[in-house]
Amino acid sequence: MYDSILVATDGSDAASTAVEHAVELARRLEVPLYAIAVLESRTEYDNAIVDPEAVDRRRREQASSWLEHVEALAKKGGVGVETTIRSGVPDEEIRAYAGELGVGAIVLGAQGRSSFRRALLGSTADRVVRLADQPVVVVDSDTE
Repeated sequence: MYDSILVATDGSDAASTAVEHAVELARRLEVPLYAIAVLESRTEYDNAIVDPEAVDRRRREQASSWLEHVEALAKKGGVGVETTIRSGVPDEEIRAYAGELGVGAIVLGAQGRSSFRRALLGSTADRVVRLADQPVVVVDSDTE
C-alpha cells in the first residue's frame, strides 16, 4: 500500500491523534516512519522588545519536544522513526520534505473547533490535501 509514511506534528491534540495513527499504520505495514515539525516562518518576531534568538530557541525546544513524543510512541510500537525540524510555511515544508523523501503517504491531524470542522480542515491540512503529490490521510481527533 504505502512504502513509507510522513507524519506532521504541531503538538496539538489533532496532531497527537495523527501521530498515533501514523505509528500504527507504519507498524502494520512494516514501513519506515518520518516525522516533521515546522517552525512557522510567518510569525517571526521583528522588533526590539523580543529577542528573536530566544524566540527561535524556545520554538525549537517546543518542536523537539513534539518530536520526542513521536519517537516515544514509535519506540513503544516497535517502529523506527526519523525526525526533522524545518522552518517555513508549514504546508510547503511538509510537501517539500515528503517529495525529498519520496514517501508513500502523508498523515495529518484535522484542525477546527467550529461546526464547520468537517468542511474546513484547517489551512495547512487543506493545502496539503489539495497540493500534495502523495495520498494524504487526515485524522480527526474525535475519531479515536
